[in-house]
Amino acid sequence: MADHGTVEYATATGNDYPAHENTYETFVKFATVGTIYVINLMLALAVGGVMGHWFMALPVFIIGIIGLIPGLVTGSKTSSVVAFVICFLIFAFNGL
Repeated sequence: MADHGTVEYATATGNDYPAHENTYETFVKFATVGTIYVINLMLALAVGGVMGHWFMALPVFIIGIIGLIPGLVTGSKTSSVVAFVICFLIFAFNGL
């Protein structure tokens, strides 16, 4: 059945490959920023729940949100990575 027809995928109307690539890149950025935020939440819960330093866990929650918002708005991962480093340092400081 397909032997006598021509392939129309490359010439089909509505084939918007750059839009698909942009959507995929945006999804990957959001997934990365979201994953880093979840890791920050786990660090905050470890500092508060496991170590018992809820006063020090509050800044980790706040820093995580501060890193999340610019990451979601701009799509940049830099703010999330910086927030992760700061939260990890707070975690390490309380663990010692």
